[in-house]
Amino acid sequence: MTTPQQQQQIFFEEQAGALAAHLPDLMVEAERIAMTVTHGLHGRKRRGPGETFWQYRAYEQSDSAAMIDWRRSAGSDHLYVREREWEAAHTVWLVPNLTSSMKFHSTLSPIDKRNRMIVLLLAMAHLLVRGGERIGIPTLMNPSASRNAPQKLAQHLVSPPQSIILPSSAFCAQIEPQRFSEIIILSDFMEPAQPLIDEMARLTRQGVRGHLVQILDPAEETLPYKGRVVFEGTGSGERILTDSAQDLRAAYQDRITAHRDTLKAACAHMQWSFQLHHTDQPAEETVLGLYLNLSGSDK
Repeated sequence: MTTPQQQQQIFFEEQAGALAAHLPDLMVEAERIAMTVTHGLHGRKRRGPGETFWQYRAYEQSDSAAMIDWRRSAGSDHLYVREREWEAAHTVWLVPNLTSSMKFHSTLSPIDKRNRMIVLLLAMAHLLVRGGERIGIPTLMNPSASRNAPQKLAQHLVSPPQSIILPSSAFCAQIEPQRFSEIIILSDFMEPAQPLIDEMARLTRQGVRGHLVQILDPAEETLPYKGRVVFEGTGSGERILTDSAQDLRAAYQDRITAHRDTLKAACAHMQWSFQLHHTDQPAEETVLGLYLNLSGSDK
């Protein structure tokens, strides 16, 4: 007879095997999305100390006279400053939700939340590495800017240690990032908001800017069920029986909207970005929006 610990180990090994079987397809999809988003976009360039010319801009009173490019200004009635490109790579921490809640998958979507999260995460990894940034996952992978960093990241996601199967707030509590690094948290955020907001505030005080991407199955937004339904909690095993699921819809939608509004308000207050992604929608738009939010944070 197997012990509860052995049963749990078997469960995680089965889940890792199932994910590994799909990983090549997820990698291909992530690479395709990254190529689509890359087309027509420039890298995450930003002004700062360096040797590479970036752009000219109009002289401002706060600029020193040494910054003026006299050759460029000679043929104009205005003074221009020659700006250089910041050459120090950013560190972007990628924080996935690896809990069982991400395995939910309804008939309204072609993919479950976990696999879509991995595709989004890997697509961003490809884009960031191409832009010269370092990427890492807390406790799983140290920051790296190598070309094969996305592949290493994918390997770590296949069989993560049980110690990091944590809610987003607990995962963030393990992060001690350097100032000016950034964090992308990908989750359904089906957890109490306040612990996560507290961690966001701590990171913000340390000079970190973050980005939340909420990933939901469309059924989690609309609660499209009718009649007698048994709702079972993912991971907890808790079961709730209702004879009239449609009667719960309005209250449920109000609650999930209020929960999201709480997170969005916290993001706005701390100057973090927030995006909502439904698994029945293409991933490209979310990746593009997230990439542009990252670029905007450098200005």
